[in-house]
Amino acid sequence: MATDENPERDGTPEPGRPEGERGPGRPGDRRPLPPESRSAERPADGKDAGDQAREEGTDGAAKPGAPEPAMTGRQRLVAGLWPPRLTRAQLIVALLLFILGLGLAIQVRSTSDSSALRGARQEDLVRILDELDNRSQRLTDEQRRLEGQKTELENSSDQAEEARKQTVEKEQQLGVLAGTVAAQGPGINLTITDSTHSVEADKLLDTIQELRAAGAEAIQINDVRVVADSYVTDVRGGVEVDGKRVAQPYRFKVIGKPQDLEPALNIPGGVVQTLEKEQATVSVSRDEKIIVDALREAKRPDYARSSSR
Repeated sequence: MATDENPERDGTPEPGRPEGERGPGRPGDRRPLPPESRSAERPADGKDAGDQAREEGTDGAAKPGAPEPAMTGRQRLVAGLWPPRLTRAQLIVALLLFILGLGLAIQVRSTSDSSALRGARQEDLVRILDELDNRSQRLTDEQRRLEGQKTELENSSDQAEEARKQTVEKEQQLGVLAGTVAAQGPGINLTITDSTHSVEADKLLDTIQELRAAGAEAIQINDVRVVADSYVTDVRGGVEVDGKRVAQPYRFKVIGKPQDLEPALNIPGGVVQTLEKEQATVSVSRDEKIIVDALREAKRPDYARSSSR
């Protein structure tokens, strides 16, 4: 079998020559590059760096339609923050943060005030304490004064109410005596029947006077109210009381203490015996409820005036 005399053909270096060196003009001196290396050396569009520079122009401006250059991280951050895009959740969070900051500011201010008092001198603290004591004393005095005024007003109100009640009661009493209001209470019923017409006005007037002396508070004869200025007169065929004719029988309604009124009429030589001598019939009965409802019109005096001031 023939042996190749060239040692480089089988991959063995020639003696005395470093590995990797090849002689000129031999096929082993140049090795073809792989396809991947040739494609990496040339851009994908088939243009090298010189072609791109010529297309961009002298001022370095990108040719219209060329892809935009990549943005840096700072540019992306600025583009994300401006213009701001606020959502409802972000607004709520901002409001909560504002309220939290306000509360913290108030708390810090209160703390600073307390810290100012803690850092004050002893003389300043004594002065502040004295001022607070004086103010508290003034407020206490003002409270006592107002309470005193309240008590006076309450007492005045109570006195005015009591005076009003007494005035109303006095008015009722005077109305009973004057005959301007109706009255009721215990008393007696006195009936005088004069069949012979012998009972004249003087006998009826004596009866009225005897009843008043026994404590009668209200008197009514038939339908006429008898008061302090009442008068009794004789007329043809009868008697008039305060100008009103009173027919027989004469019925007296008297309010007072029955235990005093009845004995006063029945005493020896009294009204009952005197009327019986005139051939009149007299009957007296006690009653726990006598109603005197005949009224008199209140008249203003022409000359008399109250002397109280």
